[in-house]
Amino acid sequence: MQLVEDHCAKTGQDCAHGRTACADCKVRLHSICAALEQDELHALEALSHPTRYGARATLFSQDEPADSVFNVTEGMVRLYKLLPDGRRQIVGFALPGDFLGLALMDRFGVSAEAVGDVSVCRFQRKGFAAYIDTKPHLLRRLHEFAGHELSLAQDQMVLLGRRSAEERVASFLVGLRERLARIGQKSVTLALPMSRQDIADFLGLTIETVSRTMTRLARDKAILIVPDGVRLLRPEHLEAIAAR
Repeated sequence: MQLVEDHCAKTGQDCAHGRTACADCKVRLHSICAALEQDELHALEALSHPTRYGARATLFSQDEPADSVFNVTEGMVRLYKLLPDGRRQIVGFALPGDFLGLALMDRFGVSAEAVGDVSVCRFQRKGFAAYIDTKPHLLRRLHEFAGHELSLAQDQMVLLGRRSAEERVASFLVGLRERLARIGQKSVTLALPMSRQDIADFLGLTIETVSRTMTRLARDKAILIVPDGVRLLRPEHLEAIAAR
């Protein structure tokens, strides 16, 4: 699984020193970087190391020293914890615009793995921390993102503890649709690049239960299962299930 530092060679952009211009970043307005003015982006760009990961490549591993932070600019990243008995619990899927590694811990609390091809802006944590110390408006934006992530974590706790399989799957589909809409990816067809096993590990279900539930929702004409995703035929029905 190859990791390619020169993102500009792939995109065809004219980037000094192999860096993508922050001003032209497609997800900047959906990320914490939206808090920065044009002239402030140059200093941030000087700290950035655009990096590309192939499918299933590891960005960082649980318990490794947390010496970098990552801004996802393309693709999807699965975040998971390994339990003492070797089982895996997926705790989330990071999308473009999400920042990873911002928790104030010396070591990563989870592992991060590329679902498909993923591009990120990688920053040395020490330099990034020094930079945000001089930008209180960026720090406020970080706090907003942290509050949103906490809300998602609380929702996940309720999802795993109190909901039926149908409610979990419906909540997952509705939640992913809403997150994609926030970054401008609105469509009745919801791409699911992660595997059924990934979804099962995220929802605390077996892969068989996820497949049966998807089939039942398709039989009820709430969704249509298509290659690499589902089409939401009756999103209001899924929302009603998720809101129970």
